[in-house]
Amino acid sequence: MSERAKGTILIADSDFGDADIERAIIEGAGFRLAAAQCKSEDEVIANGRDAEGVLTQYARVGARAIQAFTRCRVIARYGTGVDIVDVDAATRKGIQVTNAPNAWCAEEVADHAVALWLAAARKVCEYDHATRRGEWAWQTGQPIWRLRGRVVGLLSFGAIARLIAERVRPFGVELWAHDPFLDAAEVRKHQVRPVSFDALLEGSDSLIIQSPLTPDTRHLFNRETLRRMKRTALLINTARGPIVEDAALYQALTEGWIAGAALDDIEEEPAKQRDWRPTNPLFRLPNVIITPHAAYYSEESITAVRRIAAEEAVRVLSGLPPRSPVNHLGPRPEAAPPAE
Repeated sequence: MSERAKGTILIADSDFGDADIERAIIEGAGFRLAAAQCKSEDEVIANGRDAEGVLTQYARVGARAIQAFTRCRVIARYGTGVDIVDVDAATRKGIQVTNAPNAWCAEEVADHAVALWLAAARKVCEYDHATRRGEWAWQTGQPIWRLRGRVVGLLSFGAIARLIAERVRPFGVELWAHDPFLDAAEVRKHQVRPVSFDALLEGSDSLIIQSPLTPDTRHLFNRETLRRMKRTALLINTARGPIVEDAALYQALTEGWIAGAALDDIEEEPAKQRDWRPTNPLFRLPNVIITPHAAYYSEESITAVRRIAAEEAVRVLSGLPPRSPVNHLGPRPEAAPPAE
């Protein structure tokens, strides 16, 4: 089949630095690759209107873009969460949405969550900053509490949260989890105590968020919920930034509602913006650690997710079923004929 007949697959955006992995897979299958750095839905429409497939990392592919697409048959997400894709709109138009299953970065995220927890609990960054400015005193981090015997709470108890539980258990902590989609018996099977969300909030000494971003979890941590946590509590978020309301967290940290936080993303999600600047007041606080949504990163995981997204797009456009479908389609509408 000619390149013209097979059509174009667009990379709507990525921060990988090149498209070599995707190009080898996509062009090797006879498709044309186009790459852009879209920061708005208008840019997605402008670049992807006539594409057969779209790969997206951060760029939103909403209902307006999906309606504007004339030939698209697959939207492949670099990653697991699909909150940036209007899956319902895609389904109505007969467009397959795919993602990468958790396994591509589960070990990395679990490692990062534990690293953030330990760094926050042991005040590692505060000590480092103090010693660099010439302050050599254990009192810089005061107070620090012993980890053994403390409660580590997990919001969600999926594959990654279970890996986190395995890693923190040897520290002698008590493990609690809240997951409304799991039976309590399934949680207990992993030697973790199932609790209500209220109990998780009020009883955790460290609370690790590992839940998906949904309408129900957006701003789940707000002024009302943060006020109910222990004043000595630490909040760790290795899920999605908007689960925590930044303004509420700033108030909680400056007014002492909680002791500290460690975040792998912030509400504004800088990677989705062009010309972002670090004006968020959280950056000025000594009792918060922020990493640039890097929990998923290793050389191995980045290679894996790029291959998964490109291969899924090629599979769907070649008439094969996707390995990781997000939506389930009925009979596919007839494809439009190739443009003359």
